[in-house]
Amino acid sequence: MAECILEFTNIDKPPEADIRVMADFKHILTGFLMAVLSAAAFAETEVCAPFKDGVVDETIVSKMLAAADDGHLYRIKPSSSKVGFCVDSPIGLIEGEFTDFTGGLTFLKENLSRDQQALVKVNTGSLETRGPFIKSMLKGKKFFDVENYPEMLFVSTGFKWVSKTEAILLGELTLHGITKAVGFHVKLIEQATDDGNEQRILVKATTLIHRSEFGLTALSPMVSDSVNLCMSVDAVRHRS
Repeated sequence: MAECILEFTNIDKPPEADIRVMADFKHILTGFLMAVLSAAAFAETEVCAPFKDGVVDETIVSKMLAAADDGHLYRIKPSSSKVGFCVDSPIGLIEGEFTDFTGGLTFLKENLSRDQQALVKVNTGSLETRGPFIKSMLKGKKFFDVENYPEMLFVSTGFKWVSKTEAILLGELTLHGITKAVGFHVKLIEQATDDGNEQRILVKATTLIHRSEFGLTALSPMVSDSVNLCMSVDAVRHRS
């Protein structure tokens, strides 16, 4: 059988105009692929990474990754957000704030009926409050026990809008090694675009828990069993 040899030496080169069109198309295609990859990379490293490897159900992580592809994934900015609590005591209201936390949420204002998702993980060792004695006590074994329980985790399970700016965020809160169902009252404060053209949403979320349900029973009943948890969230939309 004769050997088949393909030769391209006689094929005419395309005109210069066609070469430019091909180059432009290549540039557009490359930009598109980079945008898709950057969205996935952003979701993986900036939002979802702390919640992988069994921290939360993989289906939840998948929803967050899908939101990144659709362009409605928001990353919580710790520098301009707050996570804290307050509780009544014989010495007055004790307020605490956690300075190290991460998380994200999905939000699509054009379709509020769409399933929304929120994940927040808090480093309990980052607790700050008034006075070194109170801070040490709250971090100790009788309360947060940060050495044995270094993280507090919230994973949403449902989102019910009651108006265009208010909703009930249902989910599971894991604190002190115990997981309980909670419901946050959420208020959308603002949806804006800043000078850097970043799309942002500002929300406040509050709920009331009973610390005894999480095994935090020290100094009862002197220190109230009712604890107000509050979050003020500044979240930035990823731009692919």
